[in-house]
Amino acid sequence: MDPTGARVLIVDDDAASRRLLEVRLRALGCDVAMASDGREALAAVHHEAPALMLLDLQMPRMAGMDLLRALRRDGFDLPVIVVTAHGSIETAVEAMKEGAHDFIPKPFDPKHLEIVVRKALERKQLVESNQLLREALAAGMLDIIGESPPMRRAMEVARKVAGTNSTVLLLGESGTGKEVFSHAIHRWSPRHDQPFVIVNCVALSEQLLESELFGHEKGAFTGAHQTKKGKFELAHGGTVFLDEIGDMPAALQSKLLRVLQDHTFERVGGTRPIHTDIRVIAATNRDLEKAVRDGRFREDLFYRLNVVSITLPPLRDRKEDIPALVEHFVACYAAETKKSVRGVARGAMALLAAHAWPGNIRELANAIERAVVLCAGDQIGPGDLSLPEAVRATAAAAPEITAAVRDYHAQMRAYKKAIIKAAMHQAEGNQTKAAALLGIQRTYLVKLLRTRRTSDSGSPDSSE
Repeated sequence: MDPTGARVLIVDDDAASRRLLEVRLRALGCDVAMASDGREALAAVHHEAPALMLLDLQMPRMAGMDLLRALRRDGFDLPVIVVTAHGSIETAVEAMKEGAHDFIPKPFDPKHLEIVVRKALERKQLVESNQLLREALAAGMLDIIGESPPMRRAMEVARKVAGTNSTVLLLGESGTGKEVFSHAIHRWSPRHDQPFVIVNCVALSEQLLESELFGHEKGAFTGAHQTKKGKFELAHGGTVFLDEIGDMPAALQSKLLRVLQDHTFERVGGTRPIHTDIRVIAATNRDLEKAVRDGRFREDLFYRLNVVSITLPPLRDRKEDIPALVEHFVACYAAETKKSVRGVARGAMALLAAHAWPGNIRELANAIERAVVLCAGDQIGPGDLSLPEAVRATAAAAPEITAAVRDYHAQMRAYKKAIIKAAMHQAEGNQTKAAALLGIQRTYLVKLLRTRRTSDSGSPDSSE
């Protein structure tokens, strides 16, 4: 690992030794801090949060061994390299048992020092990267699935912007796949081998969200028992995905604006500016322009976020993608539950195509997971699906797929027409009731009816 910019704490009561180590470390590009005894070092660890410590064992007030024990007791996973003229094999072994990473005797070889410092910093970076990877995997990394025109347009923009450092704003209803898109943009970017960090701006209180983003110093607030790095600091070199950005508290919006403008911030309770090289992707299902007009979202922050915006279509506008999505979710959940489910019966697929999916892809995924769990055979049948009765009624009225109906888009138009007709018939012509039966907004139903009239040679259907 390149040690440039890494903060290293030298702990030694001998000023000449501190100075010699400082010169060597600064030549490697390290940011150096110093302490002359264990107590001073412990305070520096809490306030400076160094990436590495070089420690002399023989010191007044608090010896090196006592400092190692205190670090372990306080939960600091900080790599420590012991540097001492009083070393022996027994001393080295004892220091390792107390948590030291490596051991260098005085007088030290500069080349050996450089190798050991690089290895220690690489270990720390690996630990942090593994933590971020576990979080990303827990969030569920998926591939973008869909070949419908609106999805192709969205993916085209995403691929173009991925190669830049521009901020991206993902818009769309809840459950449309904004987090999946953010993962894809990161994977397609030059930062793909650096951390990808997710922060949900609505899941935490304002104080916890501030600490999650910026980190905090020990004692910054009740419960802050030790210094903690925030996601902006951990993601250095990579990407931060800010989900539900429209719900970010106003006080934090100004701090985020500074990060986007200057790439600097301070931890909660801290005063030292910290530089971070990150790319920000934000997402929201809210109308941010209206939030700006209403005074709930900063206009300058909106423009900083809205460099490139991508609107993801709701599932009802890309129903031709449902079969591919269903196939993907069946394979995933069958493997997860260790069941032999391999596909979906024609009748079940007709039901899935008939539903409006107000919860979008997230709702579809939940429906397939439940169906896989309940399925007794190797194919999901209509009885395995938990869908509104109105959907079953409208799907029953849909035409069979025969040799005379081979074009997929024609089939979907036929399904849609049959579904609307059945719902309007059941609601006795009442558009509000029909929309409720279908699980869609009345305004959307009116749009569909208008489209039907236009497609039917410009003549209204009497059943409407």
